[in-house]
Amino acid sequence: MPALAGMLALAAVSTPALAHPGHGAGGGLLAGFVHPFSGFDHFLAMIAVGVWAAQLGGRAVWAVPAAFMALMALGAVLVLSAAGSFAAGGIESGVAASLLVLGLLVWRAQRMPLSAAAALVAWFGLFHGAAHGGELPQFADPLRYALGFLVATALLHGAGVVVGVLLKRHAPLLGDLAGAATAAAGIVLLLGVR
Repeated sequence: MPALAGMLALAAVSTPALAHPGHGAGGGLLAGFVHPFSGFDHFLAMIAVGVWAAQLGGRAVWAVPAAFMALMALGAVLVLSAAGSFAAGGIESGVAASLLVLGLLVWRAQRMPLSAAAALVAWFGLFHGAAHGGELPQFADPLRYALGFLVATALLHGAGVVVGVLLKRHAPLLGDLAGAATAAAGIVLLLGVR
């Protein structure tokens, strides 16, 4: 439970949705590593992916987070190669929808085939990658920034898996509440995007 309390405290002091250009210049590996911890939208989504993967169990524990990360990287590349042709509102709506849906999945401990679960989180990963991909050109070392971002995302997924296992074994009601709170955060973000 101390790990969950620490993550909730970190989420409480995180700043809102910073997945857009203009909030930092320079940086490389360390800047990329720190960034996922500075926006509660990405932070909550990464933890939720891990928690839901733990609820699914088996190969989902690694396959679901891996699917998210693969499409997150692709989303960043697509935004970079398309030179900003993605609608920012659509990207932000996708990020907010990811919180809503992932929160509901965690709340219900929703079961589904591994392929469907991986495809669903991969779709959300695309939006998270697109949201952050637009930031890469403003950094002194965009490749190292991206690597730091991916490493931090993997660690957040891993933390979510650990939290998910602990909640499943010791406090399933708390897991339900965490899922509902994540879904509520998604609704608030969706209302803010509109």
